[in-house]
Amino acid sequence: MTLDDVAGRFAYDPDHEAFRQTVRQFLRKEGVPNVAEWEANRLVPPAFWRAAGAVGLLCPTVPEEYGGLGLDFGYNAIVNEELSYNGVPAGFTLQSDIVVGYLEHYGSEEQKRHWLPRMVSGETISAIAMTEPGTGSDLQAIRTTARRDGNHYVLNGSKTYITNGQNADLVLVVAKTDPAAKPAYKGMSIILVKADRDGFRRGRKLDKIGQDAADTSELFFDDVRVPITSCLGEEGKGFVYLMSQLPQERLSIAVGAQGSAQKAFDETVAFTKDRKAFAGVVFDFQNTRFVLAGLKAKLQVGWAHLDWAIKRHLAGALTNEEGAAAKLWHTDLQWEVMDACLQLHGGAGYMNEYPIARAWRSARVSRIYGGTNEIMKEVIGRKL
Repeated sequence: MTLDDVAGRFAYDPDHEAFRQTVRQFLRKEGVPNVAEWEANRLVPPAFWRAAGAVGLLCPTVPEEYGGLGLDFGYNAIVNEELSYNGVPAGFTLQSDIVVGYLEHYGSEEQKRHWLPRMVSGETISAIAMTEPGTGSDLQAIRTTARRDGNHYVLNGSKTYITNGQNADLVLVVAKTDPAAKPAYKGMSIILVKADRDGFRRGRKLDKIGQDAADTSELFFDDVRVPITSCLGEEGKGFVYLMSQLPQERLSIAVGAQGSAQKAFDETVAFTKDRKAFAGVVFDFQNTRFVLAGLKAKLQVGWAHLDWAIKRHLAGALTNEEGAAAKLWHTDLQWEVMDACLQLHGGAGYMNEYPIARAWRSARVSRIYGGTNEIMKEVIGRKL
């Protein structure tokens, strides 16, 4: 089965679906055959990013004047669906769905003209550095500082769990430009840091329980000097900028969760129909069919909700609470599907040679990053 077998999609038009075929063909030719090697190396090589950029997979919303295709977020969602369904672990969605939006909305003309074409082509790989060893969801508690010194900022601090950290050429660093500000969020800014700056250092390529090929790293900033013009937007507005982009970030996580859940389900249907047991196959047991039937019904509901959320976002109407609800619901569904599907694989499900084992491990973090699902409930609950 493929995503084409998910009937009744209404988020996309024929142009979107034609783009999907381009994405799918590229990933199955250039991505899928290399995943095992990338997992062993725990890194997707920059050359794959450049190849993806050459066929238009990166940052499709960037306007044509900055080297992009000038398309809508639906094209981003299609790339995300195909990446997650095909199990290709490149960090494209961070660049296309999250980082580029900050530059598009808040970047200076100079910043946009310099960075956006390079991000579209894959020449530049980007990261956003928020989480620190001592703080995660509570961004106002960050300790990294960017102190003014003449026409420069001097950055000091450390970040962890940073996606694309080893490959990144550009890092958007969330730092306190006014540590004394009250409330604390008014003293936060986003600073653009090139990875070749003196004092910038990459730490460990972190050893995770899943998503082995995903580049996740520590970053260190020791008296890193950058020009004042490296501030994204207005100084002191960083927290406001971060909050304004959350609906799309969380919708992006929901899209990836749904795509990977569908893949796990499809793999499990095929496995149970092939796996012999008691003179038949595992699929013949009523329990197997009932479990799969229940999952299929929930996946059907999931795709309908996802299309609603995508259409709502394209209309500029998706609220922060709705984005949080999408992230909460689809990642919870992803875990339910993964766990049930692994169980239906029996002992084979615990072996890393089977795709379901790797998918199950990789899915666990979805309920943590982008704001934990407990935080999602807080966000939703505040508006009840």
